[in-house]
Amino acid sequence: MGFHKYLLLLGAAFIAGAVNAVAGGGTLLTFPALLFCGELANVANATSTVALWPGICSSLFGYRKELTNVGPALWFLGVPSLIGGGLGALLFAHTNNALFSHLVPYLIFMATLLFMAQNPLSNWIKRQSERRQQGALVPKEKRDIPLSWYGVSFFQFFIALYGGYFGAGIGILMLAGLSLMGFTNIHQMNALKNINAILINFVAILVFIVERTSPGQGVGPHHDRLIHWPIALLMMIGSIAGGYLGADTARRMGQQNVRRLIIVIGLLLTLWLLIHPPGGNVPAGH
Repeated sequence: MGFHKYLLLLGAAFIAGAVNAVAGGGTLLTFPALLFCGELANVANATSTVALWPGICSSLFGYRKELTNVGPALWFLGVPSLIGGGLGALLFAHTNNALFSHLVPYLIFMATLLFMAQNPLSNWIKRQSERRQQGALVPKEKRDIPLSWYGVSFFQFFIALYGGYFGAGIGILMLAGLSLMGFTNIHQMNALKNINAILINFVAILVFIVERTSPGQGVGPHHDRLIHWPIALLMMIGSIAGGYLGADTARRMGQQNVRRLIIVIGLLLTLWLLIHPPGGNVPAGH
């Protein structure tokens, strides 16, 4: 891989870290950048997950106060997040790279649609919040738990299943589920969303580290590893720096403009990858 490609990946991770701090959608930048630089589709997915995970963790620090008195919700969402995230990652690890390569345009398109739905869903959540008393409806005892919580917990399992497999766009799905649970404080909802995204991606990364893909379908000495660690570490640096240094620039652009840019990129990438699907073979130099 040439030096210019390392710069491209570092830059993509920097921008992804900045936009994740403001509007989300960073995967729609890092994943295609890895594909463009010649990574296999499955390696690009796993490496992108690892690269962006520290930024998700750092975002939780700003919401630490909002995590008080939400213990029952953490259990109801955290357990299915871990189970679903792990199973989704296992499913991904055992998906043939050629098959995953064919799925990539549709996964990016679905993630873009979820991103497009963020504003309408956010407005719906806001309207729901205005009809309820401010704060979260957090039950104190098991008998106080509404039936809807069990349904949302079941829904969270499938969100996590998708999150462990690919993951772009899970944030808006989790916010919708939290609204159905009765939460109305958007900061508390974002805190719960972030901690569950951390859990989903954490268990997925563990699976990506432990599992091997078929020989010739990955990276490393035997071409069976899913994470390209030198690239992942480089992009980690970029995403952390982007979240810290680039967020102000992204904020000056405005959240709506950042969202529009990510949506345009997602739609263009979908079209490009439908016309030029990513290859299923090991790129030269791996």
